[in-house]
Formats: sequence, C-alpha cells, structure tokens
Amino acid sequence: MEGNGAHEGNGAQDMLPPPPAVIPPDVTPVKVEPEKKKVTRVPMARRGVGSKGQKIQLLTNHFKVNVSSVEGHFYHYSVALKYEDGRPVEGKGVGRKLIDKVQETYHSELDGKNFAYDGEKSLFSAGPLPRNKLEFTVVLEEITSSRNNGLGSPGGDASPNETDRKRLRRPYQSKTFRVEISFAAKIPMQAIANALRGQESENSQEALRVLDIILRQHASRQGCLLVRQSFFHNDPKNFADVGGGVLGCRGFHSSFRASQGGLSLNIDVSTTMIIRPGPVVDFLIENQNVRDPYSIDWSKAKRTLKNLRIKANPSNQEYKITGLSERPCKEQTFVLKNRKDDNGEEAEVTVYDYFVNTRGIELRYSGDLPCINVGKPKRPTFIPLELCSLVPLQRYTKALSTLQRASLVEKSRQKPQERMNALSIALRNSNYGSEPMLRQCGISISTNFTQIEGRVLPAPRLKVGNGEDFFPRNGRWNFNNKKLAEPTKIERWAVVNFSARCDIRGLVRDLIKCGEMKGIRLEPPFEVFEESHQFRRAPALVRVEKMFEEIQAKLPGAPEFLLCLLPERKNCDIYGPWKRKNLAEFGIVTQCIAPTRVNDQYLTNVLLKINAKLGGLNSILAIEHSPAIPIVSKAPTIILGMDVSHGSPGQSDVPSIAAVVSSRQWPLISRYRASVRTQSPKVEMIDSLFKRVSETEDDGIMRELLLDFYTSSGKRKPDQIIIFRDGVSESQFNQVLNIELDQIIEACKFLDESWSPKFLVIIAQKNHHTKFFQSGSPDNVPPGTVIDSKICHPRNNDFYLCAHAGMIGTTRPTHYHVLLDEIGFSADDLQELVHSLSYVYQRSTTAISVVAPVCYAHLAATQMGQFIKFEDASETSSSHGGTTTAGAVAVPQLPRLKENVSSSMFFC
Repeated sequence: MEGNGAHEGNGAQDMLPPPPAVIPPDVTPVKVEPEKKKVTRVPMARRGVGSKGQKIQLLTNHFKVNVSSVEGHFYHYSVALKYEDGRPVEGKGVGRKLIDKVQETYHSELDGKNFAYDGEKSLFSAGPLPRNKLEFTVVLEEITSSRNNGLGSPGGDASPNETDRKRLRRPYQSKTFRVEISFAAKIPMQAIANALRGQESENSQEALRVLDIILRQHASRQGCLLVRQSFFHNDPKNFADVGGGVLGCRGFHSSFRASQGGLSLNIDVSTTMIIRPGPVVDFLIENQNVRDPYSIDWSKAKRTLKNLRIKANPSNQEYKITGLSERPCKEQTFVLKNRKDDNGEEAEVTVYDYFVNTRGIELRYSGDLPCINVGKPKRPTFIPLELCSLVPLQRYTKALSTLQRASLVEKSRQKPQERMNALSIALRNSNYGSEPMLRQCGISISTNFTQIEGRVLPAPRLKVGNGEDFFPRNGRWNFNNKKLAEPTKIERWAVVNFSARCDIRGLVRDLIKCGEMKGIRLEPPFEVFEESHQFRRAPALVRVEKMFEEIQAKLPGAPEFLLCLLPERKNCDIYGPWKRKNLAEFGIVTQCIAPTRVNDQYLTNVLLKINAKLGGLNSILAIEHSPAIPIVSKAPTIILGMDVSHGSPGQSDVPSIAAVVSSRQWPLISRYRASVRTQSPKVEMIDSLFKRVSETEDDGIMRELLLDFYTSSGKRKPDQIIIFRDGVSESQFNQVLNIELDQIIEACKFLDESWSPKFLVIIAQKNHHTKFFQSGSPDNVPPGTVIDSKICHPRNNDFYLCAHAGMIGTTRPTHYHVLLDEIGFSADDLQELVHSLSYVYQRSTTAISVVAPVCYAHLAATQMGQFIKFEDASETSSSHGGTTTAGAVAVPQLPRLKENVSSSMFFC
C-alpha cells in the first residue's frame, strides 16, 4: 500500500509547484502569444462498432416511422397575437384556441391548409400559405384572461376607488383578437432524409422539431397537459397519491429520433407531479397536514396557491389565483355600484353579505377565512374560499419531500412487461394515424417495438484482500468471509450522538467485530459524546458548536475519525453544519449514520464508506492491479468525472455547485479526489475549471487536480486525460467541447507551455427515454448489456450500456456520447473501460448504472452543497472570494477543506 490517501500529497494542497524540470515554479501568467484562429470542434463520427461479448436479441421502445415522400418544404411562419386595441396577448394558453379558431373560420382563405402550432410564436405548414403576410380577426366566446376581474356574477361593475377596495364587474362574454401570421423561413423536407444519413444541419434539427410540434399539438387537442415532449391525460387511473395534496400523474413521452435504422418514434412512460384537483380548502388541509380550515397557515397558503387556476361556483368560470384577502370574508368590504346607503353614497358591503344576501349563496364556513383574490393588486376580485375548486392537470413544481419522493418511486415502478404493455396502449390511444399534418407529410408509424441486437460484456475480475480474485455474478458481489483490498487502521476515534435512540455500546462492539472480519483494525473509541438535553431543540449550528466545545475539552488531540449518530434518517439539518465543521475547520474524517435496523450488511456498508474515506480501498479491478488496462496502463492517464448540481425546483437563487473528481496514484483508477466550486444559479457549464492567478485568489479546479495527480503519481504529468461529463443535453455538447475543454487545455498550458496531453471526452446521459426489453422474458436485460447499432445515432459515436442489474422496475441504460477521442481507443476497448469503471465504486458491492467518477462528482457536489444550505449568502464568503457576473449578486463561495481531507474520498 502506497500510504494513507488521506494524508498523502499535501504539497499539492499548498499549491507548491513541482520541480522546475517538469512544471515551471513561476505561477505568474505565461506570456500569451497573439491568438491563432480558433477551430470549432464538433462531435466526432463513429469509427466502428464493438464485437466483444455474448450476442443477445432485444426489443426497444423505438417505433419505426415510414416517410412516403421527402419532397416539398415545411413553411415556418411567426405568429403575433393582439387584442382589438393592438396590445399584445401575454397570457399563455389562449394561443392554441385562437389558431384553431383561425383555421375553423378562415378555412377556405387558407387553402384548407393544416398547421402545426407550438403554442407561442411559431407556426408551420406543409407547403406555403396563400400570402407571406396574413391578418385575421377572430372572436372567442367567454374568454378568461388576466384582464377579466369578474366574480362570475352577472351583477354590477367594478372600478378602483381611492381606498383601493373592490367593486364588482361583469366578465367579458366574448372578446375580439387580431392574429398576424408572417412568413419566416422554408425548411426542406429533404432535411429529414439528410438527418437519417447523419448529415445533420440546422435544417434537419428544425425538420424533426416540426414533427415533434405536430405531436404536441395533437396531444393538446386531446386535452393533455404538455410538459416538453411528455403528455398527460386527465384520467384518475393515471394518478398516484404521494401525500401533501400532490399526485404523481403518469403519462408518456413521445419524440422523433434519427437513428441508423431510419426515423423512429421513441415512446416512453413519463411521470409529472400535479396538484390534487377539487375544493381549494381540501387541498390546503392536506398540503399543510392540518385538521381543519381554521388551522391553516395563510402566509404559506398564499405562496402555495399563487398562479394556480380555479373554477368558481356557481358560474363555473375559470380564474387564476393572484393572492388572498388580508381580512376574513365577513370583514372584507367592497363598494357595490347601483346600491346606495342612507346618505345616498354607493353602499359598502362585505364579500360575505354580498354572496349570502345579494346572490343567495349559502356559505357554511368561509366567513372567518380569507377570500381568494383573482384580480390585480390594485383592483382585487374576491371569491369566498368554499366556492373555489382547483381545476385538473396543474403541475406541482416545488421540490418533493423525502417521503413524497419515496412514495412516488414506489408507486411509479413498472416491471419490463408492464411497461411494454403500457407503451403499446399509449401508442394505440394516441391515434397518430388520424393527425392530418402527419398524413399530409406521408408519415406512418409502426406499432411494433424495434428489434435490435445487443452484446453482454463479461463482468471484470476484482481483487479483494490478500490478493484474492473475485468474480461478480449478475453485477453483484459481497465481502462474506473476505477481507478488503487495502484496509485501514483506526486508532484515535470517538462517537458523537445527536440524540439518536440507539444501543451505542452494542453498535460499537458490532462495528469493531465486523471491521476485524474485513481486515480493518478498529481500536475501542476514546469517548462517546452524548448531546446535552438542553440543546436538543436549539438551531443546528448551535448544536454542532456545543458538541465541538465538548469534544475539544475532552479529547487529548485531533481524532482521525468521528462516527456521528443523527436523529433523522434523511434531510437532518445537523448534517451540513456538522460536515462543514469537520472537513473545513478541523480536517476530521466523519461518517454520519442514523441507525434503525442494524445488521451485518448495514455495518459492512458503513465500513466500506469509512475505509474509502480514510484512504483504504475495498476492492480493485484485477487489470488495475496487474496493471493491464488497455491504453490507460501504458501512459500516465487521469480520469475526470464532472457534474453540476442545481437547487431544487422553484429555488432560483440557490447557487449551482460544480464538482470535478479526478483519479490519483496512477496506474490506479479506483482512487479519486474532488474539487468543488459554486457558480451562478442554474448555469450548467462549469466556469471555474481554470482562472489566472492574477484574476482571483482561486486558480481554478483543474490546476488543483493536475498538481494532485502529479504528486500522487510519482512526479508524472498525465499524457492522457479522459473526461466523463454528466448532466448535459445534446444542445450543449458543443459548449463542453469548445468552452469547458478549452479551459482544461489552458490549465495544462499554464502549468507547462510545452505540455499537450491527448483528450477523450465522453458525455454520460441518464435522462433519456430509451429502454430495452428481452422478448418474452419478464426480466430486465442482464448487466453488461451494450448496444451500439441500429437505434444509435446515424453519424455520431454513441452507445448505450446497462452495466448494473435492474432489481426493481425497468433498467434505465446510460447513453454515452463520445465527443472527442485523440487517444485512439477501439470501440471494444472503450466500452470495456466504461464497463469496468462501473465496478470501482467503493461505496457498494454492486455494479452501478453510470461510471464511478460521475457518481463521485455528484456526491461531492451534493455534500458540499449542504455546507451553504443553511446559511445566509452574506456569511459564506471565504478564501475563494465572491465571484460576480455583470449585474448579478455575488455567489456565496464554499470553504476550502483542510489539507488532510481535501485529497481524501470524503464524499464516499
């Protein structure tokens, strides 16, 4: 063993440059030569397909699309929607009604043409419309717009008064609009044929987009909720209650894909979250988990309800909620036109009196509750709560709680055969054969799953303790009667208990015994620190501070390791501050657990994490041990995993967290370290890979990682850099190749101008809709299944890999896109490397679904994201300095980790 990884390579952390013979010690910016003309990189073409592995016949959820003719053009028109007085229409949803009305009213003037309309500003037709610019006037009956402040009552009119109180106003019974359609571009249908030959251009992307817009429009006319290319019907059979007034709604995804086998329609099961339709008050009671309407937290309710759509009784008119009244229904007044008081002034009445006495509507419980406001801030319109019902199919866009997420996963699982049946039904019910635009384009869709051939790669051989060989079966293995490959020794450690109910003595005894069986020498702990009763209800930061005061008072020196018992299993608010205190302030390795059911398997899993964090290795690849990894073992090679994690839905101000992990101690590919930075919210491209020292105190992620590789790999620079990038869509591939890769090359040049490593850049995508099935078998595809033909891209170098055993539901393969390969891997060697990297994940004894460096990057980003989760942005400045973009608020920076843990696998 080369030494404990947790204490190794500290020189890199001090940013002390290596000897001059290799990397210049001068860290001032090198002189920049006049810039040469930059060549834009594009994703590479496929060089060949793999042949290794046992062949297997599979089915996939791609349905063949036949196109009878590719003559002619799609014509693209831009659409402008205006009110009668020329003001633009801003409300969403009215556009489709208007375009349908134009088609219905002016059918002959449009030469009977069908449209594909995207619901916003683009409209497409097969062949040209009669003129390049067309204007139509259309009338919609009973249109509900944001300008409509009616109560759904036929009585009275409303206008603002000085005291900003409400008057009633009759809703519009009909409204006149102007629709302007102007020619924008021509898209040759031949572009579809070009896409199938791999000759991708903007035209081919646009042509396939038109076909997708046709599907969206078709689904919209069937009354579906549209979420990008997924469609959801209002059918209670598709709803699953996940708690809190939220339903999981099952629908399906449907999109056209160009592949080696031609054009196909990819259909998959899809799930979105919706608000439970029905009485608003029922939803609020369930959402807040209270007993009755009088226990509702109305400030929370106001945030939850804003912008949701309701129907009001008895008019059945639809409105958007803008807020709540400040006073209860019995006290909220407005001035009622056409009714005078005793002084001849316009009478002021309460909302309650108006509905009960003037409208004759019985109100049972609304009197003491706020009213729903559907008007504008300065011109409110109030409706009693019990008259309001939420309309169906409204998306719930906030983050789910841990319980809701667990419930959703449980209820949306489908075995492979179930999913195949659901997809067949979805395709049949979609009835695409009746879509006039598809018929006009000569497009027909097969109802059969596409047959493809895959290959099953054999599992790599592993090495465990005492040099023993180990062969995983079905993507799994265990450490029963086995020792870890490189176990650690833990002498100075302690247990910290934050009020978890647990037999600590028994837990420690069993942990030491289990560790002994795995080869880990675990001395008895120095102390068990129990949280004082008086701090149990204190804020998380206070609890952590008080605990550390006690630790410092009692321990003779810094422990190597602290085992921390948390009271809650998930989302415990102590976790973030505790990790920060240990890793950033004291440099102590820590493992958090929330023990409920403690058995041998549980303790083994905990020990795997502890061993990896303290610099040990649980198992390694036999080819890594030899070392005999094709290409990688022949020249110094660093493997990077890159990921960016964003705040939860609805959290627009939470910084995104970029993490890059890198392999160390070449020729190993099982040891990694991480470098993490914050960046502007929702930004996907990593902007801190390289920064010149003069610009900022922080010189970027890559310099840190490259220096660590150099010091941990026998003073060698990597000749080859393999990059696995997670979380980017196809539209961002060029940015990865031309922005992120340029930063990495700059970081290399900055350390040594003459250094030109070769690069391999691979995107790992989990978020796609391709699934594989074994014909006639209820089981998932076997682990190691790779597919690189027929449904793969007609030109680009991509393949699908199911490295893991899908135990529940239907296996989701990872879609790997090779964007650049300067190293020169064969298809077989590259697929085997990717497959092997799914077996080096130190936290588990199973193959994982995506390469370990990508998983580690995700773990590192998530864990360090917890550091700033509970803090105010103003309190999180650090030695990295706050970075700002023009006009943006400074992004809070993460603290630097202490040297002795920064090069460890603290994220394990």
